[in-house]
Amino acid sequence: MTRVLAWYAAEQRTLPWRAPETDAWAVYVSEVMAQQTQVERVAVEWVKWMERWPTPAALASATPADVVRQWGRLGYPRRALWMHAAATRMVAEHGGSVPREDAELRALPGVGEYTAAAIRAFAYGQRAAVLDVNVRRVHARVFDGAAAPGSSITKAEREHHERFLPADAQLASTLSQAVMEFGAMVCRAREPLCDVCPLADRCAWNRAGRPASDRPGRKQPKFTGSDRACRGTLMRVLRESHEPVRASALEVVWEDALQRARCLDSLVADGLVVPLSRNRFSLPG
Repeated sequence: MTRVLAWYAAEQRTLPWRAPETDAWAVYVSEVMAQQTQVERVAVEWVKWMERWPTPAALASATPADVVRQWGRLGYPRRALWMHAAATRMVAEHGGSVPREDAELRALPGVGEYTAAAIRAFAYGQRAAVLDVNVRRVHARVFDGAAAPGSSITKAEREHHERFLPADAQLASTLSQAVMEFGAMVCRAREPLCDVCPLADRCAWNRAGRPASDRPGRKQPKFTGSDRACRGTLMRVLRESHEPVRASALEVVWEDALQRARCLDSLVADGLVVPLSRNRFSLPG
């Protein structure tokens, strides 16, 4: 993968958390924000977040309501509450720092296999197999000749990635970042740039004529009118008000009463909304 490293050195995007002075907290925030959110959107909000809460202790001292408001429209706002809870645990159990060990990282709210590996690799320069969808797609195409990876990570896939990483921890860290960026920018899920790909002559999928995936396609759910859209609309009203919101204000923004009630109940269950009475609601904390 020396070609990918050379490509990365020349073509990597300038992202604020890649600056030399950033620390493990900066990497942690970027990784949680980038879960299910485009990097370009994350970059703008990451800067604002880090200016306000540059350390775990700073975020832990905030109220959940402030955290949810700052999260804005990044989507899946439970991540904001997970970050607040994780920061609180970092202060209580890890001296106000992001832990280094896999088990300690995965014990934090909202941190799974991928995020823990990414923090270990990109914040601490450890040798860790970082298996996001972009990395998995590059490996599936180059080595297996498949258009896309499987729906879930198998034991064999993990073992392959472990063998693939260089023994040198820092080089392994850089390569993981490079392959991830390569998958996002060149070996894309749709319209991959095979004509300019530095691995085109070595890619099993390209040599086979780029056969279509034999796996069922994942249909993107419609957003307009969905429960996600409803939840987002209700959250916007609550974020924009610094006083409790009456039910009548929520009725105005979403007409479907059954869907509105269902989504409001789900927001309450997620800890994002607090019912003060039958007809008044607020953000947590």
